Amino acid sequence: MKIVAGLGNPGEQFQNSKHNTGFIILDTFAAKNNLTWHSDSKSKSEIIKINDVLLVKPQTFMNNSGSSVSYLLNYFNTQPEQLLIIHDDVDLEFGKIKKQFDSGAAGHHGVLDIIEKLGTQRFWRYRVGVGRPNNNNYDVEDWVLTKFSKQELEFISSIEPSFDF
Repeated sequence: MKIVAGLGNPGEQFQNSKHNTGFIILDTFAAKNNLTWHSDSKSKSEIIKINDVLLVKPQTFMNNSGSSVSYLLNYFNTQPEQLLIIHDDVDLEFGKIKKQFDSGAAGHHGVLDIIEKLGTQRFWRYRVGVGRPNNNNYDVEDWVLTKFSKQELEFISSIEPSFDF
């Protein structure tokens, strides 16, 4: 079983924010393919199972994403190498995508929690650039909670997740 987890924060106030990039990409994929999310209380996630791929949106808030992800890996007896995390990245310019394996969290608290809960960083990451604020006095933690512009949201929504890993 491959597990693809899109990271974000639950709740209406976080919809369409930069930190919800993972949710946005998986929600758009689900809508385009007429798929329905199901709430899984044990993993504290919304999930969709498609053949041998499990799509996941942890509902634990970003900084506790590792709880949901580690539960599902254990439940499905899946190795971390079969995990792909889709998330925002302020270190990449807007719209740039970088897929990589076995890399550190680089300051991303959701990814850091997954690494800590799994005890390894040997999983795939699909980093989606949201850029940094133009104003150096603007706090990055506040920046990722701002909403995408209409054009930015259209672009992020057009990204097709890759299940080839």
